[in-house]
Order: sequence, then C-alpha cells, then structure tokens
Amino acid sequence: MKSHNTPAGRVFDVFNHIILAIIALTMIVPFLYVFAGSLSTEAELARRAFYIIPETFTLSAYEYIFSTPTFVRSIGVSILVTVAGTIVSLSLTLTMGYALSKARILGHSIFIYLIIFTIIFQGGMIPTYILVRDLGLLNSLWALILPIAMNPMWLILVISFFRTLPNELEEAARIDGCTDIGVFWKIALPLSKPIIATFTLFYAVQYWGDYFNALLYISDNAKYPVMLLLQNIMTMADMTFGEVDSLVEQPDESLKLAVIVVATVPIMCVYPFLQKHFAKGMLLGSVKG
Repeated sequence: MKSHNTPAGRVFDVFNHIILAIIALTMIVPFLYVFAGSLSTEAELARRAFYIIPETFTLSAYEYIFSTPTFVRSIGVSILVTVAGTIVSLSLTLTMGYALSKARILGHSIFIYLIIFTIIFQGGMIPTYILVRDLGLLNSLWALILPIAMNPMWLILVISFFRTLPNELEEAARIDGCTDIGVFWKIALPLSKPIIATFTLFYAVQYWGDYFNALLYISDNAKYPVMLLLQNIMTMADMTFGEVDSLVEQPDESLKLAVIVVATVPIMCVYPFLQKHFAKGMLLGSVKG
C-alpha cells in the first residue's frame, strides 16, 4: 500500500486513525468496566457510576461462581456443544460446499437454488420445534447443534471459494490415482486453511453465544449452557444458582459482571490463534478469481 505523502493524504490518515481509535474505545471501554466491576465490592459498585480501575480488588465473585456446581457444569456443557457443534458444522459445510462446487455433479444447480431459498424463506419457530420434538431431540444436547449445524450463507461462500481452486491441481491428483475423497482430503483441504479458520471462528462464536435454542429445547437445568444461565441471571427469571445457595434472595451485581466475563473470555481466547488466517478468509470466496 502506498503511503499518503501529500498534505491531504496525511490529514486523511490522521482523521482515519482518530475515527478508528474512537470506534475501538467504544468497544473496549464497556468490557473494561464490566471486568473492573467483577473485581469490585458491592459498595463500590453502588457508589461509583463508572470506572475501569476498582479501588478495592476482590475475587469473591469469581470464587463464588467456580464453587457452584451449576455454573461449572454449564461451562462444561457450552464447551462440549461448541467443540462438537463446530466439528459437525465444518464437516457438513466443507464436504457439501466442495461437492456443490463441481459443475459435473448432477443437479448441483438445483441444490444451490434450494440453499438460496432457505436463506429467503425459513420454516419458523413452531415448525422447527415440532421437527426437533418428533426427532426425539428435546432435552438433548443434539438439539443445540443440529438445528443450526449449517449456515446457508456461509455454505454459499465456501462453494464460491472451492470454485476458485485451480482445476489443474485436481486433474494432476486424478492422474496420480486419487479418488474424489482423496482430492478433497489431500488437495482441497490443505488449500482451504484460511477459510477453515474463518468459519471455525464463526461457528464457534455461534454455538458459544446461542441461548435461544436451549431456551426452547432444554428443560433440564443440568444441560443448560452458560449463555442460558447468564440470560437467566441477568433477567432474574430463573436463578438456577438457587439450587446450591440463596442467590435468589441476595443477587450480587459483581456476580453478574463476573459471569459475563467468564462467559466471554473463552471465545475471545480463540481469536488470536485464528487471526492470521481470518482477514484472508473473509475475502476468499467473495469474488471469483
């Protein structure tokens, strides 16, 4: 990228950096306040309207939530659903995307039109609930995975990406005796690391942040994911911590903030490992090369 050496270009760069810095602060500062509040006492939270450095540090909220079986169990459920769901979703998206990227597949255009149709028209909540119920998935962790196992918009991007791969590589692999599965496994997947990293992050965030499906399909408190538990705590609708203590009678603001931090940090830790592929993966498949 060429540097802006003209006066107007330098002014633009300064203005651009200022705007980006303001946008970054609007995203970072609220999280810093939540983190500071989770380390504060109830008295300080009641006395100070906003701060990012607490006067008195305390880990009592974190000690409490990690001492309760309910929260620890919900973290385990979320990790299990996120890992299993991401693997299932990536497997379905990549295999289906690769197959539909080949014009020689009979009826591939019809399938693509059907996928686009599901983007525009969806069954709705009640038919989906009836389907999940009739499949016997109610109160099962599979109910948190299968209904959102494939995003049709992301599938279209994967199809477009696989179409950009050189046909010469596939032809060379077939000359060497590779089958369709061999070409996919040995040629297509190694070239797909950026888009795999991108959609790994997308699917992981989707599963980790989902609470609505759990609200619809899960009635057993032992199978609540952490986001549904957090939603219940924030709305005070169903204080599942009440199973082990008297939190319902004495809600803690610092406890709520600590739960938000603990529920947010794990998925944030995934991003640095995928960041180097993320920007490139966002562009792959968006245009025909």
